Amino acid sequence: MTTTPAIQVAGLTKAYGDHEVLRGVDFDVARGSIFALLGSNGAGKTTAVRILATLLPADGGTALVDGADVGAEASRVRESISLTGQFAAVDEILTGRENLVLVAQLRHQADPRGIATDLLARFSLTDAGDRRVATYSGGMRRRLDIAMSLIGDPSVIFLDEPTTGLDPQARLEVWRAVKELAAAGTTVLLTTQHLDEAEHLADRIAILHDGRIVVNGTLAELKALLPPATVEYVEKQPTLEEIFLAVVGDETAATTGPAPTATNS
Repeated sequence: MTTTPAIQVAGLTKAYGDHEVLRGVDFDVARGSIFALLGSNGAGKTTAVRILATLLPADGGTALVDGADVGAEASRVRESISLTGQFAAVDEILTGRENLVLVAQLRHQADPRGIATDLLARFSLTDAGDRRVATYSGGMRRRLDIAMSLIGDPSVIFLDEPTTGLDPQARLEVWRAVKELAAAGTTVLLTTQHLDEAEHLADRIAILHDGRIVVNGTLAELKALLPPATVEYVEKQPTLEEIFLAVVGDETAATTGPAPTATNS
């Protein structure tokens, strides 16, 4: 197995007129890891992903995905990647199975129905597979969307704010699916505005601000940038998310674990 990073970005720049969106972005993503690109609205996260997915040309710098240059070898890059945007790109008129079969046929896969059956099972959608997607919850649609993006076995998947608009329980369902992707060897680049999402999922976190990566490291390395925490004994109150999940029931807790709670400051 090669140790070359799955994604290598150096000096990436992009401007729209006089507005510089990316001003020399640098980062690497290890194979089989989850890398979170964190930033506020307008920070340039989606622009960076669109460049890496060959949907947008960079003005300068270099970017390699699975060893191929995104500008000079776009067709090779597209063979290695999949992109899931902020909103689920599924056909509501079709069933979950029909969506998967259709994409498998469009990608000229040998056994579309077999692929659909396997992905429905992998993403816990077997029981809903023959229902129209219009009846699915937000979390189910997003899981189906991610399943569709895996057809063809891409080595790298880009998830651009995958939990936008989802309720707390649906977010946990998506988190479980993303962690399972990385555990199976898929490299995941995740963009998000949610700090807890990056904290829960990512092996490494980069913060994009004002067009540049201002910090890049593991969660432990990022925490070490601040003064050590002082231990205080406080009465622990449940978070609103914990209350919500306790009331409605959390089917994913066994696989994702409880949401982290702070006990020091």
